[in-house]
Amino acid sequence: MQILIITRMLGILLMVFGLTFIPPLLVGWVMDDQDLMPFVFSFALSVGLGGVLWGATRHYRRELKLRDGLLIVVSFWVVLGLIGATPIYLQPGLGLSFSQAVFESVSGITTTGATVITGLDDLPRSLLFYRQQLQWLGGLGIIVLVVAFLPLLGVGGMQLYKSEMTGPIKDSRLSGRISETAKALWLVYSGITVLCALIYKIQGMTWFDAVSHAFTTVATGGFSTHDASFGYFDNPAMEVTAMVFMILGATPMALHFIALRRGTLEGYFRSAETRFFLGWMAAVALIVVAFFLVNLPEGSWIHTVRQQLFNLVSFATTTGYTATDHTAYGPFLMLLLVMTTVIGGCAGSTTGGMKSVRVMLLARQGLNEIRRLIHPHAVFVIRMSGRPLDPGVISAVWAFFAAWMSTFLVLFFAMLMTGMDIESALGAVLATLANLGPGIGSVTSNFAAESTTVLWLGMAAMILGRLEIFTVLAILLPMFWRR
Repeated sequence: MQILIITRMLGILLMVFGLTFIPPLLVGWVMDDQDLMPFVFSFALSVGLGGVLWGATRHYRRELKLRDGLLIVVSFWVVLGLIGATPIYLQPGLGLSFSQAVFESVSGITTTGATVITGLDDLPRSLLFYRQQLQWLGGLGIIVLVVAFLPLLGVGGMQLYKSEMTGPIKDSRLSGRISETAKALWLVYSGITVLCALIYKIQGMTWFDAVSHAFTTVATGGFSTHDASFGYFDNPAMEVTAMVFMILGATPMALHFIALRRGTLEGYFRSAETRFFLGWMAAVALIVVAFFLVNLPEGSWIHTVRQQLFNLVSFATTTGYTATDHTAYGPFLMLLLVMTTVIGGCAGSTTGGMKSVRVMLLARQGLNEIRRLIHPHAVFVIRMSGRPLDPGVISAVWAFFAAWMSTFLVLFFAMLMTGMDIESALGAVLATLANLGPGIGSVTSNFAAESTTVLWLGMAAMILGRLEIFTVLAILLPMFWRR
């Protein structure tokens, strides 16, 4: 373990993160917020601490090993949650405990969208913008951003990139150098965000709301600047725009890059995972429509269906926006919507959940096992987008599924031990481990009333979900620390 190089990298990352306090500071200055000192102090703390760590180790340069990359990524996400909580905790009049402030910060950077804050409409614009920006930075991952735009990370950048990116296949590149791949992904991500903001503005949002919601729509984060979430606008055109961009955020950024470079949409149709993701979401949408056709009087269901389809896309992409109460129509629809988040969007996107590609491969492997019962001597090969998959990928998918379900059960029973009822414990784990945000039971809309223990369990779940469990579990094994 190369502690000095790890310390040096953490110092660089903290200094870069410190710069992200400047935009909300400028927003607050322009919009006449009364007290901007929390952001000034947070900037000084992050840059100062990062500068000390980097300065003490700046002459130490070695190639990063895999274990170094894993430890840097996990350590930085933990430190990021703590440093990111500073302006929230220090915000005058907000009155959050330290645990609540850290929960809000971790929820933002992991794009979970669970919140402990109420009265959003009356908060300072600088704080609201900061929450939205946190989710946008966490969408693709700030470490990937650093790999893209800081050449001094050059050597070893692949280890950081692979440790933070999602999905079972992490070696795909858009160009020869990993820094160029990361840069391409971030440029596409930024371009989609700008387009989303412009459309929101044209449809009637203020510039502040347009930019803020573009951040969390494309990042599939779900934070809003209003307590009523997207229902505040009650605008069908905005809802359609949000659904389109949530789906774009849930689709691999690499596919968007390829489509732009080649000027064709062929890549989307050739992607087995994208077809599977859109297919299962369309099937659930049909179930939602059928549910309301059967249960609501004729002529009164169109408005309700529109809002619940918006909720479906939001939950399926693990965004967490709500156009209306997702628990208002009974347990069937409530659980149907919330459980879609377990699957989530595509690998290499900004979504949480297990990822559609893993569910697709599990389904294909299960089908092959049934076929093998009928033809015991036949050899069945799983293909994706026309190419045969390495059996090791399938084994990794099964291992991830087992780890995800085991983690879910441990967290579920841990929540129950705090005194939560079964429904609320289930909702809390789904909301945090799948990086969704809204849950069911006592956490339907927020975590403001939950105990400190629940909040810290939720934070652990959010980081485990964002880093896809194995990255975190690896550093907990004794073998990780042996030479």
